[in-house]
Amino acid sequence: MDGERSAAPGARSPKDTFITVYGRKPVLEALDDGSLRVDKVVLAEGLHGEPVRAILAAARHRGVPVQRATAHRVKVLAGNGRHDQGVLADVVAPRMAPVAEFLAGLAPDAPAAVLVLDRLTNPANVGMILRSATAAGLDGVLLPRRGVPAIDPLVVKASAGVAFRAPVLRSGTVEEGCDALAEAGFALYGLDAHGASLLDADLPARVALVLGNETDGIAGTVRDLLHGLLAIPMHGGVESLGVASAGAVAAFELARRRPERGTK
Repeated sequence: MDGERSAAPGARSPKDTFITVYGRKPVLEALDDGSLRVDKVVLAEGLHGEPVRAILAAARHRGVPVQRATAHRVKVLAGNGRHDQGVLADVVAPRMAPVAEFLAGLAPDAPAAVLVLDRLTNPANVGMILRSATAAGLDGVLLPRRGVPAIDPLVVKASAGVAFRAPVLRSGTVEEGCDALAEAGFALYGLDAHGASLLDADLPARVALVLGNETDGIAGTVRDLLHGLLAIPMHGGVESLGVASAGAVAAFELARRRPERGTK
């Protein structure tokens, strides 16, 4: 199993290609969704029962290969501390890519708008932001592999399934992703209550808005990379929005500024 999930030098990592779904119900739902391409199912050795038979039947119907592994190995592959129930599936995420690959595919002068998630901790917030950004037609959401919840069943549920087809950009850390965006001509701004109005800001053609941690906001190491801070104007005595709501407002404000692109 190690060799099957490790990438060859210069190749994409599986973590930049698949969303790993674990648990009997989420795996069966993925297999039953004809719009999703399931790469493989992994079952713990000795697992049996009606739910398992249903998963095996659905995989056979879809022509999805089923592999067996130890229960411990399934837990390691699922990468979670919760109950994987001895089963996982790798679902192809067609719009997920390493940030370098995304940037290489941009035309030299092409405008682009991206949200960056900096150390968010709540999977529900991640899922809702992925849903909003996809609905707004943004070019990407930078979701680092470290420091942000993995795209797991909790994130998928919060996104109402949109996470599977969201334009997710992967990097090792948020700092690495921000550095790559800046080198490609993106202006980096942090969304912060103390910034200038986002609605009135004169933004360049390539822009990335950073959304910070639910409690502590944007990390200092990321602040050092920013061109400035922007805020969503508040009225009625409201001090701020939750990060998922702020992300939705930001996503559609960026989309509003580029109406000629339409929706994706």
